[in-house]
Amino acid sequence: MTEKFIAKTHEILSKLDGFRVEVDPEKQRADIILDRPPLNIIEIPQRDQLRLVFEELDKDDRVRVIVVRAEGKHFSSGGNIAGFLAASPEIVSRLADNIAAPARCHKPVIAANRGYTFGVGFELSLACDFRIASDTTLYALPEQRIGQIPGSGGSIRLLHMIGMQRTKDMTFRSRRVSGEEAKQWGFILDCVPDEQLEKETDKLVEELKGFSPLAQRTIKGVLNAAQNTTVEAGIEIEGNAYGRLRTSDDFAEGVAAFHEKRTAVFKGS
Repeated sequence: MTEKFIAKTHEILSKLDGFRVEVDPEKQRADIILDRPPLNIIEIPQRDQLRLVFEELDKDDRVRVIVVRAEGKHFSSGGNIAGFLAASPEIVSRLADNIAAPARCHKPVIAANRGYTFGVGFELSLACDFRIASDTTLYALPEQRIGQIPGSGGSIRLLHMIGMQRTKDMTFRSRRVSGEEAKQWGFILDCVPDEQLEKETDKLVEELKGFSPLAQRTIKGVLNAAQNTTVEAGIEIEGNAYGRLRTSDDFAEGVAAFHEKRTAVFKGS
């Protein structure tokens, strides 16, 4: 049974569809690069592959931070309509499972967006922990234009991030939102000049690497779990996680480094 599962995973990942993966052990960084220019359309098989790649990178000890970016002027114009029409209703009803892979991943995930970031490309970015936009970026969920609604979690993630009115504004009207407006609305971390997108992404990667991997995994889990609970339940989740971290090697190292006025060396344990 296990061998069959391994063989199936290998088969799916043997030829990546529309993207590539680059791992730099020295920088402790992995890049998932959408690579079907000019619009980087995301096909149905690509979704399964993206999920499996995130799961593999989550287990890779060489990787501390994951970046999702794209070749060319556009992050992604969305999915292939013909592919959706050919897929069964059962398959399309589970599209959000694969696109949620960045959120399930225990490591920090950054989306670097430029140009069109539409449909599933936008939804994939929303599942990441941080979004940095170029000033060329346009975000949209355009499904209303073909008599459909977002199906990969985008409208619900937006609802939690920017509230009912603005989410209805974007989904009812298929409205395009610029990177600068997205920053004002609060669903991206920053909007920078296009030529600075890579530099700003690199800076965030380096900053995130300086913290405890264990503490980062923990706070990501706490926030994800607490997002859909009451304040009281969320505080309970936070408190339990805080208590567990008190016994960690990283916490002991952090306290020692603080008192010794030196940079902490965290190991993730």
